Amino acid sequence: MNLSLSFLLNSVLLGAGLAMDALSVSIANGLNEPNMRRRKGLAIAATFAFFQWLMPMLGWFCVHFLVEAFSVLRPFIPRISLLLLLYIGGEMLLDGIRNGSACETGLIGLSVTMLLLQGIATSIDALSVGFTIASYSAAEALLAAVIIAVVTFLICLGGLSAGKRIGMFLCSRAKIIGGCILILIGLEIFVTGIF
Repeated sequence: MNLSLSFLLNSVLLGAGLAMDALSVSIANGLNEPNMRRRKGLAIAATFAFFQWLMPMLGWFCVHFLVEAFSVLRPFIPRISLLLLLYIGGEMLLDGIRNGSACETGLIGLSVTMLLLQGIATSIDALSVGFTIASYSAAEALLAAVIIAVVTFLICLGGLSAGKRIGMFLCSRAKIIGGCILILIGLEIFVTGIF
């Protein structure tokens, strides 16, 4: 197994790059729920980290075992991310408009289904990372994916914390802002994925 400094550095940088969508969504989640408990924040960061680990491993597996099937799906990845984030962001936006005083009533929250959809939407582009790590052995690919997950976890915790702090000040508008952020992230993934 190749445990050189360049391997570790590349994995960390890859993790940081891949975590940017999850970071933005984490900030939106923190905005959405400024009184979020620490345990829930850890669960959110762990969910994003899990999907950022899973997708490169699935990509690596596809390159080694299902290349043709993956190549058929590749053009649809930006569209899938866009649809998922439009749905999640739209739901958050509409809920924020309907329940403008949600901070006071404590109605703000993130369901498990929405969290899983966020995890998939923000990590689906990481499937293509399987191509970049295709030359790795299974153990090296697994280690790289674990490093990516750890980096994502730490970055998402920071994003949640920042979003919660900002959300305390914005209160009633936080859900609307968070929904708009998710929609913009979906559009960014779509546009960069097509061009």
